Amino acid sequence: MLISSLRPAFARRLVAAVAAAGLFLSAQAASANPRIVVDVKTGRVIAHQDAFRKWYGASLTKLMTAYVAFDALKSGRVRLDSIVTLSQKAAAQPPSKMGFTVGTTMTLDTALKMMLVKSANDMAYAVGETVAGGAIEPFISMMNAEAIKLGMVSTHYINPNGLPGKGQYTTARDLAVLTLRLKRDFPEYQSYFGLEGIDTGKRQYHNYNTLIGRFDGADGMKTGFICASGFNQIGSATRNGRTVIAVVLGSDSLAGRADDTANLLAQGLSAPPTEGVPLGSLPAYGETPDVTDISTEICNPKAAQVRSETRDDAGRTIQHSPYIHAMDHPPQYSMAMPLTGGEPPPPPPKAPKKTADKKPADKKPADKSVDKKPADAAGEKKSQAANVPLPNARPNL
Repeated sequence: MLISSLRPAFARRLVAAVAAAGLFLSAQAASANPRIVVDVKTGRVIAHQDAFRKWYGASLTKLMTAYVAFDALKSGRVRLDSIVTLSQKAAAQPPSKMGFTVGTTMTLDTALKMMLVKSANDMAYAVGETVAGGAIEPFISMMNAEAIKLGMVSTHYINPNGLPGKGQYTTARDLAVLTLRLKRDFPEYQSYFGLEGIDTGKRQYHNYNTLIGRFDGADGMKTGFICASGFNQIGSATRNGRTVIAVVLGSDSLAGRADDTANLLAQGLSAPPTEGVPLGSLPAYGETPDVTDISTEICNPKAAQVRSETRDDAGRTIQHSPYIHAMDHPPQYSMAMPLTGGEPPPPPPKAPKKTADKKPADKKPADKSVDKKPADAAGEKKSQAANVPLPNARPNL
């Protein structure tokens, strides 16, 4: 069975060969990016390529943060109404984030929604601190301990949100293991992954997973992006009582990762349930000592221009998968309001500068000929430059 209906940019790179253990790709497809499709009930691998290649997980890391938090909830160490307080370190995390002021409080339930829907890095850090009793280092140790326990043999974490750094890596195979265990171990918390959006009382945020509400049966899971990883996505869908998951790493755009994930989910749902080998028995192949970094391919002017062509005049992504359709209802937003604090107030308007009505009494006419720039010229240029709108970078979606 071939991975069908892939977008042309990826389809050209795929040369498939059918094997009894599932879908194995020839050496001609060595440059293709990692992906894997798994049946949740049987745990069988329907299709895969480069599944053991080390990659940056970006915000897919938050799935492990959620796993550790769910485990703490199940054991009673924390509750959904436990208070999360935004620390200085949490608030200082780079975007994407909620941007709340230090000391803002909310329930753990609210923080989890913000972390998984908005992909907020500050919320992931705050969740980790709350579960670990105040410090982030013990939480990161919990993440790595769980990875070992789950059999994620090529995964290591250095933070709870997926921001890039040495020692942070994973594989498509390991992410499939994590997603499978999230579904099996914590069915009571699966609704967090299928939220269409959240409402903080002041703003509404849609889910970055654009398959929710647009792919029949889509019920999760998470997206991620940093320059080094490209556009990552894990999708989950259920039809007729059957659930499959698809892991896609290193797509070239927001639209691309949605197309790729939708195509693989559709193929997985139509494949025989007995096809493939168990995920735990998938033979390792193509392991890399170093983490693949595709920054130069993803974050350059030419790639940015190509991505701009995947949006319509209204800025909406243009998706080509035949399995993605328009949402047939207004987005449903789940309430996720902080208890205290929240977004900082807007800065007060600047008072207009006063101009002198007359020259100083001792000003001499000869001073007009002095050849020097006004003292505030550099400041004026600086002020003008500061008013030029800059791209709203989202390094970790």
